[in-house]
Amino acid sequence: MGVLGAKLDSSSKKANWIEQLVNLAAELCILFAVVIIWYGSDYYHADTEQYLQSTDTVQVTEISDGLFFDGSGTDTALIFYPGAKVEYTAYAPIMMELAENGVDCFLLEMPYNMAIFGMNRADEILSAYSYESWYVSGHSLGGAMAASYAAGRTKELDGVVLLAAYATESLDGLPALAIYGSEDGVLSMEKLETGRQYAEDYTEICIDGGNHAGFGCYGAQDGDGTASITQEEQWAQTVETILDWMNERNSGT
Repeated sequence: MGVLGAKLDSSSKKANWIEQLVNLAAELCILFAVVIIWYGSDYYHADTEQYLQSTDTVQVTEISDGLFFDGSGTDTALIFYPGAKVEYTAYAPIMMELAENGVDCFLLEMPYNMAIFGMNRADEILSAYSYESWYVSGHSLGGAMAASYAAGRTKELDGVVLLAAYATESLDGLPALAIYGSEDGVLSMEKLETGRQYAEDYTEICIDGGNHAGFGCYGAQDGDGTASITQEEQWAQTVETILDWMNERNSGT
């Protein structure tokens, strides 16, 4: 074989190797997409139909990526990220109660019920609506994603509310409120403790008798503890805690 033949043979082998690599990458991408779709299709279903209807005090409307709970308030709004593999409407009860008490709420629907795939969905809401005070919040993995989103937008936001969740990066002075239940069997207490270091202005509240799933309405969650209070009691305590904390921040005290 001459020099030219050897070069052509080498080029052909290299081209075949690159083609095989590209095909393997494509197959892995397809496999990953199938796994994600399968994983996301197996989720906790909400039981909150009664909380999705407008009332005399709160107008519930569909927006491009979720629901808007529009109450009597005009100054303060909260954008909420649902927990992983939980139907987003499961958090409608807390959204409704907050809106009834002057905090308008945007409840986001996430791709495959995973906030990790829709972390920036709050961008559109921040640009489309005008409020004096903006907060982001979320439950479990949704809370972690809300905190990550807030970490990059500390000048646009006024605080982060974490329900059975924790921050994983610095919030650069942004106030954070963490609420969890004493019977939570899902939340990593070690990671919760580690997350405290990422917020300079940090408030932590434990709801006695509450559990992980009690922040929403989607039934029992695998690995969770048994709550000794009702969901309604956990929602009410959560809302009261959030409102008190927000009022302190908004008043500057």
